[in-house]
Amino acid sequence: MNFYYFREKEIMLTPNKINFYTFFKLPAAWWSGVRVAILTSKTCTTYVRYGWRNQNPFRSMYFAVQAMAAELSTGALILKHLEENDLKVSMLVLGMKSKYYKKAIGKIKFICLDGDKINHSLLGLEEKKSKCTCILESNAYNESGDLVASFEFEWTFKLK
Repeated sequence: MNFYYFREKEIMLTPNKINFYTFFKLPAAWWSGVRVAILTSKTCTTYVRYGWRNQNPFRSMYFAVQAMAAELSTGALILKHLEENDLKVSMLVLGMKSKYYKKAIGKIKFICLDGDKINHSLLGLEEKKSKCTCILESNAYNESGDLVASFEFEWTFKLK
């Protein structure tokens, strides 16, 4: 499957299409169980269920798997906005910060609510015709609704 498949105007990004895409282009995330559940222009929710493929020796989810799910929640939201605004942009993660509060066991949801922040950054990018950065936050919650971890990703965008 070609990445440009998602760039065609009549094709709308959906969670199923992104999950299909991860099988071919992000196999480590797919095999670890990272999936997109909800994708709108305002929010993206990904999830991963704790299991033998993503565990650490301390009987919780490996931190790198949590980081993959959190990054996908921000990256898929960016792709949604790029599709809606019909922009061709190079994007790259410049940095990441994370804090872990509880053991990650069970089904963990990663929620990014920064759709408006992405839209504002991309509009500024169109006006300046250069580069811009955007810091997006993704929070991880367990099945009880307790905060498990929080992540910040610094994304950079450059018009092609």
